[in-house]
Order: sequence, then C-alpha cells, then structure tokens
Amino acid sequence: MDQNKIGYSIKALELGPMENFVYLIHDHATDRVAVVDPAWEPAEILKSVREKGLRITDILLTHSHNDHINAIDDVLAAYDAQVHLLSAEAKFWGHYQDIPTLHHGGDVITLGQTRIDVLHTPGHTPGSACYHIGDQLIAGDTLFVFGCGRCDLRGGDPSVLFDTLKDLRTKLPPQTILLPGHHYAEKKTSTLQEQYDGNPFYHFDKREDFIHYRMVEHDRTRRPPLTPVRRVGAKGE
Repeated sequence: MDQNKIGYSIKALELGPMENFVYLIHDHATDRVAVVDPAWEPAEILKSVREKGLRITDILLTHSHNDHINAIDDVLAAYDAQVHLLSAEAKFWGHYQDIPTLHHGGDVITLGQTRIDVLHTPGHTPGSACYHIGDQLIAGDTLFVFGCGRCDLRGGDPSVLFDTLKDLRTKLPPQTILLPGHHYAEKKTSTLQEQYDGNPFYHFDKREDFIHYRMVEHDRTRRPPLTPVRRVGAKGE
C-alpha cells in the first residue's frame, strides 16, 4: 500500500520489557496523530511525534491492562488529547466512564481525513477493541501473529474469544494486515490469511477444543518467537 496516496501512515514503536507495540497513526492532511496503547517509554513516544512536527490529538486503547496504558498520563500531560475506548472496557476497568469518546462496536473515529473503524472484540477482556484502518488491523491482545491473547487474567473468557476470532474471519478480507499488540512471533506483521493457515487458534472447529488448548496446552508447548503451525485435524498441532 502507498500510504502517501491514501493519506495516512502507521508507525510501530516496540517498547518495554513485554515487547509491546505502540502504534502512531498519522493523518497526513492535518498532521494529527492518534497513539494506540501508550505504554512503557513515554519519552520515546513523544520524541517520535515531536521530531516530525506532529501533534497527538487522540489516544486509542485496545484494552485496559497495565502494560498497554501505563504512559497515558504522560501523553495527556504533554497534549490535550481525547481518550477513546469501548464503553464495556471502561466499565470493566472502572476508569474513563464519563468521557464523551466512549465507543461501541461499529463506531467510526475520524482522525482528520482518516477513518478508523472500531470493532468490539471481547475475550481477552470484556471490552477489548481492534481498530481497522484501510487494509490494516490494530489488534491489541485479541490476535497475535501465530498466537492470541491470554484468557486466564481477570476478565478473560476463552469461549468469547473463540467467537471473536471466528467473527473477524467473516468480517475482514483475508489480505488484511495484522498489527498485533506484542512482538511475540518470528515476524512483526502478517496477513489474516496467514493466520487462518498457520495460527493454531484458527485450527479449532469445536469450542471445547479451543478452550482446552488456550487454557491448558498452548503455554506448555509453545514459546516465543511463535512460528506457523501446520493444521492436523482438530488438534491444531
């Protein structure tokens, strides 16, 4: 994709001890920037914006776990930015429940001339969100390259995540480029088609098999960097 022609670009910053991806969405027409999941190294985030003469006007949260939100206050101290998250996540988190930019699945955020579609993708947390921009999907901890988010933390539900991953497959084109919340794999990005083929969490047709694999088997058998898995029947590996 020629990002100069489409009017926006997305820069990934890999920050912190958990290899988080913090994304900067730059609308070229207005030089507005939305930062997705600001965490760990606020000075690096602010430097990346300021050195290009841009300004942060929006903060988009995929979910409220601390490793994705611990630099929010630093960004807000530097810029008068609007915070965006799903209403369900604000309720689960217990913060930002009274801001005017709470969203529901199906909403659209307009960053200058850039359209950002908000998808409700629960499972990792009740109000987890993905942001669909052009042919790219910023997925937070809902879907990783050749993996997916944990469900054993507070608010996680593997049965719900099973439905969410199936739903993404029906709603988004297979050539959509996945931008995950962490660098846990052998590559930083992937297409969704690559995930359907090589991500073991897309290899289960039965809910109970998915739940068992997510909650019991996966963390005992796989370690980063994650690589594609060949599908073998319904067991995924």
